[in-house]
Amino acid sequence: MLISLQANTASGARVFEGVTLGVFSEVQRGVMSSVDAVVGFWDGYVGLRSVQSENDALRSDLAELQFRYQRERALARRARSLEELLEFRRNFEIVTVSARVIAGDATPYFRTVTIDRGTGSGVHRDSAVVSPEGVVGRVVGDPGPRASKVQLLVDRSAAAGALIERTRVAGLVMGDVDEGLLRMEYVSNLEDVRLGDVVITSGGDGVYPKGFVLGDVELVEREVGLHQVIYVRPRVEFNDLENVLVIVDESPISGSATGNE
Repeated sequence: MLISLQANTASGARVFEGVTLGVFSEVQRGVMSSVDAVVGFWDGYVGLRSVQSENDALRSDLAELQFRYQRERALARRARSLEELLEFRRNFEIVTVSARVIAGDATPYFRTVTIDRGTGSGVHRDSAVVSPEGVVGRVVGDPGPRASKVQLLVDRSAAAGALIERTRVAGLVMGDVDEGLLRMEYVSNLEDVRLGDVVITSGGDGVYPKGFVLGDVELVEREVGLHQVIYVRPRVEFNDLENVLVIVDESPISGSATGNE
């Protein structure tokens, strides 16, 4: 080391300084490489955190937009439903009140819903409930002042006097537990009943006014006995009920018969 401190290279630089520079330059290069790696990793981590924050914000905005879309769509669908109900209401001279379905019974055998109209709106036991698509059911039990329970037509104990619209063949439509179908009974094997025939109320049961649609014939089987087996697909989508009309007075009135709101 003493010799290297005094000895010079051919270029005039001392040997010790050259060796020292070479060794420390390698150390510095290694340190800088490590620092660069750490800095690069940190920058990448910070960048990823920033991107993740942006993605979280974008996902939150997307969820909010989807929620608003669903809400606007629901409001638009409800508005269309109310428009159809109002238009349907104007087409016949029967006093009705509009009602909203506020609860339902999901049991498979007994199908009922609760509506937000009661005796305060003129609703009474056995009041018929209809919609633009057809017959919904009837009020059962004693209504409260502001609510009533409605037995749906697909309830297995429900029934309505019925006619085949094309031939005026009479029968009795009853609720059935099989896929929400109705069953039309007491129709003779001699009567002409075809698939697609429209079934309407006969008015003979004292509950439903005459001429309201019950559904369409979906299956006809002629039995060995006296009567046919007829299944009717109801027009009303009972699982999607939102707004209905309750008939509170069947006597014709003058004007457009809009009834009470």
